[in-house]
Amino acid sequence: MSFPIALWQGPSPDGSDEAAFAALDAALRAAAAMGAITLVAPEVFFPGYNQPDIPARAQPRGGAWHQRLAALAQSHGCGIVIGYAERDGDRVYNSAIAISAAGREIGHYRKIQLFGAREKSIYAPGEAVSTFDLGGIRAAMLICYDVEFAHLTKALAEEGADLILVPTANPEPNTHVSRLVVPTHAINHGLTIVYANYCGTEGDITYCGASVIAAPDAAILASAGPGPALLVADLDRQPDPALLQTQLADYRPI
Repeated sequence: MSFPIALWQGPSPDGSDEAAFAALDAALRAAAAMGAITLVAPEVFFPGYNQPDIPARAQPRGGAWHQRLAALAQSHGCGIVIGYAERDGDRVYNSAIAISAAGREIGHYRKIQLFGAREKSIYAPGEAVSTFDLGGIRAAMLICYDVEFAHLTKALAEEGADLILVPTANPEPNTHVSRLVVPTHAINHGLTIVYANYCGTEGDITYCGASVIAAPDAAILASAGPGPALLVADLDRQPDPALLQTQLADYRPI
């Protein structure tokens, strides 16, 4: 059965919700035209990863922006996975949400591995991984730095995940993450990873692009360069059986 997944790599909306929705409208329209089940977009897209006023701009889960995003997904018949700054009482989380093509929330996640002093000064860390059903595939979300930690990928594989969707905000010169780390975790844990980065510059950060979709045999199903890109890959592909690993079954704690 065909299972196309789309990934959008583009510039930060730079604090503008209208710019964010305009970009997502165009990306969802194009992804839907290619039959994609869902579209994966970057980290903290609302309001933009490197904005100076994130605590003031953080939005509650299920707020007006959420309803608008759900309506946009429903209107195009294509789901979306996207990062946002989540306000929950006096705490702010670096979160991601999965919305189905019917406009329903099907997954929610808070970043566990916060990166650097800036993130740790803004966000509270998440406490748990979780999985959800995406068109019959057991899927999960991680956010940027999370995917560099093997124990999180392993935890999701143990929960039965076959697909990890990763909004990210990876700056130059860290292309090694998409070139090496993502394919390595994909093959070691026998799952597909969709890693969606920004491109361009936001404040004092220049993003390296290089978004990637890596298969369970470490094959690169689609990859982007440094500029804007919309990638679509059909996950209904048989991996090379000689390359499939059994680390999950073979793992022996010491």
